[in-house]
Amino acid sequence: MTKFRFPLAQYLEMLNQYLRPQWVKLSILLLLLLTSIGAQLVNPQIIRYFIDAATTQSDLMNLWYAAALFIGVSVSHQAIVVAATYIGENVGWIATNQLRSKLASHCLKLDMTFHRNYSSGTLIERVDGDINALSNFFSSFVVVLLSNIFLIIGIITMLAIEGWQVGLTMILFVVFALWVIQFVRKFAIPYIAKTRAISAEFYGFIGEHLEGTEDTRANGASQFVMNRFYSINRRWLPAQLRSFLGFASVWATSVVVFAIGMGAAFAFSSFMWGKGSISIGTVFIIVYYTELLASPIENIRMQLQDLQRAEASIGRVKELLEIESQIQDGTESLRQEGPLSIRFDHVDFGYEDHLTTLQDIHFELKAGKSLGILGRTGSGKSTLSRLLLRFYDTRSGTIFIDHQDIRQLKLQDLRKRVGFVTQQIELFQGTIRDNLTFYDDSIMDEQIIAILDDIELGDWLSGQPNGLDTMLESNGNGLSAGEAQLLAFARVFLTNPGIVILDEASSRLDPATEHKIESAIDKLLSGRTCIIIAHRLATIERVDQLLILEDGHIVEQGERTQLIADPQSRFTQMRRVGMEEVAV
Repeated sequence: MTKFRFPLAQYLEMLNQYLRPQWVKLSILLLLLLTSIGAQLVNPQIIRYFIDAATTQSDLMNLWYAAALFIGVSVSHQAIVVAATYIGENVGWIATNQLRSKLASHCLKLDMTFHRNYSSGTLIERVDGDINALSNFFSSFVVVLLSNIFLIIGIITMLAIEGWQVGLTMILFVVFALWVIQFVRKFAIPYIAKTRAISAEFYGFIGEHLEGTEDTRANGASQFVMNRFYSINRRWLPAQLRSFLGFASVWATSVVVFAIGMGAAFAFSSFMWGKGSISIGTVFIIVYYTELLASPIENIRMQLQDLQRAEASIGRVKELLEIESQIQDGTESLRQEGPLSIRFDHVDFGYEDHLTTLQDIHFELKAGKSLGILGRTGSGKSTLSRLLLRFYDTRSGTIFIDHQDIRQLKLQDLRKRVGFVTQQIELFQGTIRDNLTFYDDSIMDEQIIAILDDIELGDWLSGQPNGLDTMLESNGNGLSAGEAQLLAFARVFLTNPGIVILDEASSRLDPATEHKIESAIDKLLSGRTCIIIAHRLATIERVDQLLILEDGHIVEQGERTQLIADPQSRFTQMRRVGMEEVAV
């Protein structure tokens, strides 16, 4: 079973990275906690004075003063606790949000191989669940731990003033209590790590199957899904129970230890009071301070429990942050305007080491020209576009854009200059504007409206209740397939790329809607280099060149007009037999 063990240096490094910018708040928090310690140490002294003064029939006015002072200190202490809690939570949220942002950004930069191995639900649990477990670690771990240690020192000092014997006894008690709690604590750590891992697996499973609810029902797979659901829970429950029993053992141990301490305090106080060496107020002080010791020890125990969660979560966060993308960013830039040329130079690629998806792919597309790619499903058509965008890197061979090796180009620059439209349109919950611009404030509303008019979505926009501020639902719910596809075209228009890839972009459209966007497509292709990936022959009637793939190989390529003129060409044979669906 995996055990996460990290040296103190790594804890300090993380605390320094995320808490150092908040040193002012942390200083205020420490000051408040130290003031709180003072209040906790002073109040028992006021009560002792009150008890001893009452038993000796002191001046009644002094008793009123003592009562008023006790109430004032108590109220002030509670106000300090509220302020400290607020500041601590604020510090924790800022730190965890920074780490959450870093982790999310890191995941977005990782290559597609990583995202094929980790489901969205698993990543959500990593980015959110594990980071939430670190909240207390950032918000108050060090400050609260130190303040409770100071409180223990203060209590023991006050008890030692009453008598060195009770001071020495309490020192031994504290050392014994902390040792026992720490000894029991370590047995829970492995089960916490296992619980977090199963939790991530469970949420990954839930996320995957909620997205595919329709397919699950349509294919009668509900029983299989529920069987898997119960299977994960059967593994999760024992791990959760063991984790809980680990916490319970620490709690039960602390109860026994505190009972031993209180017993020692009562025994000592009874003995000394029976001898007449201490007053009844001093008896109260000894018992009260001994009972008060339970609070910082319990707080330290809780901090150590949070540290258990932190150990498991830090291990998983650290593991994720150490994953490096196989796609390394380049340093060169593309020219910013105009169409770009493309050249595949004897490219080989496979998604797995033992498989080959593309083999010896070699072709050139000049700037401003268009290429149609035909082939059966699984022939490697879409893989070409993914390689061009560097979602994956080639196994061998080189891809050039504008005579530059794409591995030398900056990824952001490359993907900004290559527009990509697929048949699967991803829309998120947000306004129409945000779905089209991806929060790019430099794109003006007038530009968006003009493009929507060009693709004949102007009337649709006019019918929206809040115009560009109208909220869209996740995954485009509430939109027709045609409307969602047209919005995807609008996205590409707004980025003004030099290369456009249409991966069967009109396959989901009805004939009327498909006809509506033909003029928009012509405008989109004008002055740009274009690759159209298609199953249907009618889709590539507008292209200059053709490339036909079969089992990852190029079986035919050339100028479309020349291939049509050649009666022996595969493309001509397709047209002759009316093979509209090459993918059959």
